[in-house]
Amino acid sequence: MLTALTSAFTQRKVKGQLAMTGEITLRGRVLPVGGVKEKILAAKRNGVTDLILSVDNEHDIKDIKEDYISGLNFHYVENMMQVLNLALEKEQDKNDLDYNKYLNNQHPEVIGFKVK
Repeated sequence: MLTALTSAFTQRKVKGQLAMTGEITLRGRVLPVGGVKEKILAAKRNGVTDLILSVDNEHDIKDIKEDYISGLNFHYVENMMQVLNLALEKEQDKNDLDYNKYLNNQHPEVIGFKVK
């Protein structure tokens, strides 16, 4: 959720072929989650090549057969700043919405729609 909001506010796209899982604390620490094997298999089926996981989930990967994780790049993180550095493109998307025009109902994609 924080990655999506940061992407929207900074107009930096999330990199393609990327998946992430974990929970974050109010201070930005990335916590481990369960069901990592199933999440990895689903990600691979959907063409994901890079996965971001909590550093505390690293031991879960060692229990998965090599065939299942071949071709995947794992990035283990401790905090959300590391996630944002891995997940977001470095440059802003110049073709993204101009939020000032959007909020004032003047953007061509939203003219005629009420923005409250």
